[in-house]
Amino acid sequence: MPDRIPTPAEIKRWRQYLADERAEAAVYRDLARRRDGEEKAILLALAEAEGRHEQHWLQLLGGHDGPARRASARNRVLGLLARRFGSVFVLALAQRSESRSPYATDADATKAMAADESIHEEVVRGLATRGRNRLAGSFRAAVFGANDGLVSNLSLVMGMAATGVGSHVVLFSGVAGLLAGALSMGAGEFVSVRSQRELLDASTPTQVTLTAAPSLDLENNELVLVYLARGMSRETAEHRAAERLGQSNCDCDPSLSLRPDSLEKADEHETLGTAWGAASSSFCFFASGAIVPIIPFLFGMTGIGALALSCALVGMVLLGTGGVVGLLSGASPLWRGLRQLAIGMGAAAATYLLGLAFGSILG
Repeated sequence: MPDRIPTPAEIKRWRQYLADERAEAAVYRDLARRRDGEEKAILLALAEAEGRHEQHWLQLLGGHDGPARRASARNRVLGLLARRFGSVFVLALAQRSESRSPYATDADATKAMAADESIHEEVVRGLATRGRNRLAGSFRAAVFGANDGLVSNLSLVMGMAATGVGSHVVLFSGVAGLLAGALSMGAGEFVSVRSQRELLDASTPTQVTLTAAPSLDLENNELVLVYLARGMSRETAEHRAAERLGQSNCDCDPSLSLRPDSLEKADEHETLGTAWGAASSSFCFFASGAIVPIIPFLFGMTGIGALALSCALVGMVLLGTGGVVGLLSGASPLWRGLRQLAIGMGAAAATYLLGLAFGSILG
C-alpha cells in the first residue's frame, strides 16, 4: 500500500503504466507462442519482468486501480501485430517501444525498473537483429529495386512532360523507362550473382592433395607449397604435408594434425541464391515501382492533373517504403519516410526543371 494518498493525476498515470505493462507482457507471450527453444525462453522472461513492473504499479495504486484502462495506441497496435504475425516487424516496434520508456525520468518508478527497460531494449534489439539478418539480402533488393523504379521513372515522366510533348509521348517514355530499367536491373543482378559465384568457385580449394600426394617427389615436397599458399605457417604446412604422405611421427602440437578436408559452411546471411532468381526478383521489384508514375497516363489522364496524381502516388509509396526501412532499423518510421519522399521528389523536381529548360531551348 502507498504511504500517502495519491493525487488524481498520479492515479491516472499509474493506471496507464499498469495497462501498458500488461499489454507489453501479452505481446511477449504472443511472440513466444510462435517461437521455440532459446528465443521462446527469452521472450517469456521478458513477459515475466513486465509482470513484476505490473505488481509495482498495483502496489502503488492500492485500491485505486479501478476498471482496467486501455493500453496506449502504440501498444494496442503492437499487440494486434504480435497476435496476427509475430514477425521481425513486431520485434522492431517492441524495440522502439522499450527505448521510449518514461521510467528513467519518473520518480515513482524504481531504478531497477528503469534499468530493466534499458536492458529489455537491448534484448529485443538482439532478437530483432536475428530476423533482420535473415531478410537483409532480399529486403535490400526489394527496397532498392522498387525505389529505383519509382524515382527514376517519375523523374523520366516529369522531365518529358516538362518539355511540352504530348501525353502519349510521356506514356510511351514511361513504359520504355519501365522496361529498360527492369531489364537492366535484372541483367545486372544476373551478371553480378553469376560473377560472384564464379569467383567463389575459383577460390574454393580442390581435393587434388588427396589424389596427387602418393605420386609426389618426397625430396621436393610441393605439397608444402599448397598449404603455405592457403595461409598456414611453415611449421603447420610441413606437418600437414608429412601427415598427408604418411610420414608424420613427431611429437608436434596436436592442433597441427590433419583434419579431413571439408568446405567451410557458408554464412547463412551471405547465401547468394541463384542468378536467375536474383534477376527475376530485381526485374519485378523495379517494374512494380516504375509502373506507379505512369498509372494516371495509363488511364487516359493528361496535363498537370496527371503529373500531380503521379507525384502523389509515388509520394505515398516512398513514404511507405521509407517507413518500413525505419521500422526495421529501429529508427523513426516517419522520419525515414519523409527522407525517402524528399529524395524522390527532389530528383523529380530536378528533372522537371531540366525538361523545362530543354523545352524552352527546343521551342
